Amino acid sequence: MVATNVKAETMSLMDKRSAVEAEMNAIIARLSQPGAPGLSGGLLNSEGFPRSDIDIPVVRAERRRLAELRNDHKEITEKIDQNIQILHSARLGGGPSVYKNPDTQTSSTIDTVASMTSQNVLMRHSPNSMDVDVLISRPFAMVDEIADVSPAVEDGLQLGDQILKFGNVEAGDNLLQRLSSEAQSNLGHAVPVVIVRQGTVINLTVTPRSWQGRGLLGCHFRIL
Repeated sequence: MVATNVKAETMSLMDKRSAVEAEMNAIIARLSQPGAPGLSGGLLNSEGFPRSDIDIPVVRAERRRLAELRNDHKEITEKIDQNIQILHSARLGGGPSVYKNPDTQTSSTIDTVASMTSQNVLMRHSPNSMDVDVLISRPFAMVDEIADVSPAVEDGLQLGDQILKFGNVEAGDNLLQRLSSEAQSNLGHAVPVVIVRQGTVINLTVTPRSWQGRGLLGCHFRIL
């Protein structure tokens, strides 16, 4: 029951954070458009008078609001990280969740999420509500072969990517068969994929399709 409540709260927080990020990005876009003063540009002209080409009260208000949103974003992210650690402990009985990177280094999904939160809001790969379970799970497959100019490459997959979720497929039995079936049943349609790449959780979409090579993606998954 506790885990269920924490998961519901975490999903709500992720939705709230997405809304905060959207408002932040909108403000940044307005302040950074041509002729605008930017996030910290001066509001006075070369003679020391208020600039006449901008609405100074509006700019100041938007900068204040942006500062408030950044503080809110930090607090929400910290709470999300705390909840994910609680969910992680509840699922694995307190043991650490560790996976192997292609270079044999190890890292935890919790560390991954924590490192992601320090990136700029416009650049960060932000997990959404459907990733709550994924973030406390382990990768179940890895891309160990990938063909040049294949659908997989064109859609962003890389050699060594570790798969946390491929459409509706997560860890379990008969994974190769389920992966193949998922690709075939989504021929020509985008499939959401969550991967781990060099310690970072990334959301992609891949579209299984016919091409000059073998298969619908042009890559091979090795089950971990």
